[in-house]
Amino acid sequence: MKKHIPNLITMGNLSCGLIATILAINNKLEYAAFFVCLGIFLDFFDGLAARLLKVQSELGVQLDSLADMVTSGVVPGFVMMSLMKSSTSDYSTYGNDWTFEGIFGGSLIPFVAFIIPLASAYRLAKFNIDDEQRDSFIGLPTPANALLILSLPLILEYQFSEMAFTIIRNQWFLIGVTILSAFLLNARIPLFALKFKTWGFKENAVRYLFILACIILLLTLKFIAIPILLILYVIISLVTPKS
Repeated sequence: MKKHIPNLITMGNLSCGLIATILAINNKLEYAAFFVCLGIFLDFFDGLAARLLKVQSELGVQLDSLADMVTSGVVPGFVMMSLMKSSTSDYSTYGNDWTFEGIFGGSLIPFVAFIIPLASAYRLAKFNIDDEQRDSFIGLPTPANALLILSLPLILEYQFSEMAFTIIRNQWFLIGVTILSAFLLNARIPLFALKFKTWGFKENAVRYLFILACIILLLTLKFIAIPILLILYVIISLVTPKS
């Protein structure tokens, strides 16, 4: 029975992704963000449960990637598409209209958002066959990229300002973020993983300090902290000596 526990947790991640997809399609972006965050939380614990119970399996690895593809790949694509629709059309007419006429009656620019799930699929496929990424990452992990995309509607909803509205509702900014996220997902950039083999401070100093920075910035800046933390994550990874 215990061998099924990690896979059940993974199924919970996938279920969160499916719910978030429906919410994103219906323009409930802040609720979609909540379920994606819940899915990412479960994604962290399925692997942890497998290691603690010593029931790691190839099935679990593949199932985990399939769940991530939905929760951290498809959902961010729909969220970005919704943001692009609102920036390129009369939002009252097309913003929440996902019929054939509603999508194609406006601009085709929102379809640029499909780059995100496509890049996510390629990144996840590479991860599954890359032995270099067992203890660290090469390229931005899909959950981190999902948080980057989902921080945008959360900033608009809970930290509204004219500057934030002007920037995030700008179609060229959204296209730029989409292309940048696709690049970071598959770039040959080594990034440290938040996986603890031991709990000692010396060997995990970078991880502990980054977690501390996350707590401080999230408490002070809230959702605006998310893109800042991702930039910090990349910078720290680049300047940290590789063992």
